[in-house]
Amino acid sequence: MSTRPGSQLPGEGPGPPGRSADLPPPAERGATVIPDRVVARIAARAARTAQSRRAAIPPDRSGPAAPSASAAVRTGSVRLHLAMDLPYPTDIPHVCERIQYDVAKQVTQLTGLEVGEVTIT
Repeated sequence: MSTRPGSQLPGEGPGPPGRSADLPPPAERGATVIPDRVVARIAARAARTAQSRRAAIPPDRSGPAAPSASAAVRTGSVRLHLAMDLPYPTDIPHVCERIQYDVAKQVTQLTGLEVGEVTIT
């Protein structure tokens, strides 16, 4: 089926089909809640990426175990705890600082939550 420019089929207009005019404004519809477990998984994946970049771990080698993470989300902010291994020799303070920054940035970008603290053990 062909259509001419400017013509629209039913249900293909701007916005979702149906009764979109009856919906309240987005600010009044509610909030998006991201569970702690989901934030922790995002943080663990971000930590793995940061670990391989910052600690010079080749991605194809079997290096340290994958990092684990836990998260506590409270009123739009999150505290993260990461457990990870680093290879020897490593400048631990410098590498951990960079990993904390990378993980906080990635979690904020993907969730919209403010990261208040990232601890690494």
